[in-house]
Amino acid sequence: MIEQAAPRQTGTRNALLAIGVGGFIAGTLDLLQACIQLGWDIPLLIAGGLLGAKADHGGVGTYLLGIFLHFFIALSAASTYYAASRILPFMDQHPLLCGLYFGATVRLVMHLIVLPLSALHATAPLPIHDLLWGLLQKGVVVGLPIAYSVRHFCKR
Repeated sequence: MIEQAAPRQTGTRNALLAIGVGGFIAGTLDLLQACIQLGWDIPLLIAGGLLGAKADHGGVGTYLLGIFLHFFIALSAASTYYAASRILPFMDQHPLLCGLYFGATVRLVMHLIVLPLSALHATAPLPIHDLLWGLLQKGVVVGLPIAYSVRHFCKR
């Protein structure tokens, strides 16, 4: 029984490591990119998804809530990619394509589902340039770190 428990613990540890590292790197790169491009008050906007427009004038607690929510979403995306990669082995074999596609999918899910359902009810259409830039950006800074983390830590 002890011999059988060791591989399962290692597999669980590897899964948590893949999700944690991939989600942390993706979350950090994505937040950094957004703050550089749009300003350092982005965590307040993220918190606004939960609290509404009043979060725009929030303090340190609201700012930290936005950072927490951002990393929660990044870790949820990493968990989703990991779970899908256990069912679809080609995701481990082709992390470049699958990571870019997954990141673009994350962008679409955020824009078409999460933001309209948030307290901000963001539903404005995107200009084509912004849409394409967002798909590429999320593919690179979110999808690739998650895909390569899962591939690295969870080799079959």
